[in-house]
Amino acid sequence: MKAFACGDVVPGCDARWVCSTEDEILVEVSRHAASSHGLTELTPDLASTVRGSIVAV
Repeated sequence: MKAFACGDVVPGCDARWVCSTEDEILVEVSRHAASSHGLTELTPDLASTVRGSIVAV
């Protein structure tokens, strides 16, 4: 299992995910980024930052 906390990238955000794969987390983060942070796309740089903050649980 993999886990990601949005607050590790966006200070003050409490959103967290636990999924089977990094790709599943990226799908959820992409949805969250659009709905909560107004981002229209998950850029390669942001995806790399998110991947770097994903931890195994």
